[in-house]
Amino acid sequence: MIYEVTTTNQADADLREIYEYIAFELLSPDSAAGQLDRLEEHIIGLEEFPEKFTPYEKEPWHSRGLRVMPVDNYLVFYIPDKDAGRVTVIRVILVRYISGIF
Repeated sequence: MIYEVTTTNQADADLREIYEYIAFELLSPDSAAGQLDRLEEHIIGLEEFPEKFTPYEKEPWHSRGLRVMPVDNYLVFYIPDKDAGRVTVIRVILVRYISGIF
């Protein structure tokens, strides 16, 4: 089954902030583009096997089906919905900022 992959407004903002930080704060637009490409490639890859990544352990997120996909130094949080054939990407967060987000 091929799932439709969607992103929330927050996930879109996360991706934009990642690009802007690397491109403008670290002054490395090529690295920013490469990082964004890798993140987007992995996110799009969720259309085939969204359940292969680890479920998030903390409640109430675990009961809601939240999963976590690592990509480089980032974690992509998403919820697969088998019945709807959809994967919703909730957040994309730098690993060091993860405590306290959920």
